[in-house]
Amino acid sequence: MRAVLFTVLFYSWTTLMGILVLPFLFGPPRMLLAYSRFWVRISLWLLRVTVGVTHEVRGREHIPDGPALFAVKHQSAWDTLAINLIIPDGAIVLKRELTWIPLFGWCLLRARHIPIDRSGGIAALRKMVAAARDRLSDGRPVVIYPEGTRVAPGTAQPYHAGVAALQSALDVPVVPAALNSGLFWPRRSLAFRPGRITIEFLPPLPAALPRRDFVQALESSIESATDRLIADALTPQNVKMPVDKVVE
Repeated sequence: MRAVLFTVLFYSWTTLMGILVLPFLFGPPRMLLAYSRFWVRISLWLLRVTVGVTHEVRGREHIPDGPALFAVKHQSAWDTLAINLIIPDGAIVLKRELTWIPLFGWCLLRARHIPIDRSGGIAALRKMVAAARDRLSDGRPVVIYPEGTRVAPGTAQPYHAGVAALQSALDVPVVPAALNSGLFWPRRSLAFRPGRITIEFLPPLPAALPRRDFVQALESSIESATDRLIADALTPQNVKMPVDKVVE
């Protein structure tokens, strides 16, 4: 019942914010990004008070002060919400089909996120790289989910070519990020579980790595840390641990 309550409240809140967003579509992108962070902040508050899911951010010391590319593990809808608060003003690489959704898609475009045609081959990768360069020049970090889709805990998905294309073309640090969100907000399911999601930023990878070595190092870094976070969350002590506040 708590999961159903959260779902009803979340979509009601999202619908309201979708109606009120219209004036912001005519303002500067950063104003729209601030508006979206307010939407996310209330959404995560609803998640906490209804289902009992909070979060913790580790490894903030690995986040560079300047331009950077963040490669983030993807297990849950939570990842795409919370990243807007954790990496403010990030330009997120996302599938083009999301921009076709009325209002929501218009917001993604106006906020200058980076849509990619996943069937577009080399031409699509070139457009993505050009857009990423543009956002970095505007002082915004770039965020990509290397798997390209949500992957359930304990399963594997090949890392797509997009993250390697960005690493080789952009002269910025690449910061991996692991998480265990799929344990608490599963993909395509109402089987929410109370607890604390952990997202952990890992040491940046060397910029000069050859493409193949980079992908192997990135996958090893993210997947090993993700396995550790999942194992930690499933220990009897943490499963029984009461959660009463957001840890950031």
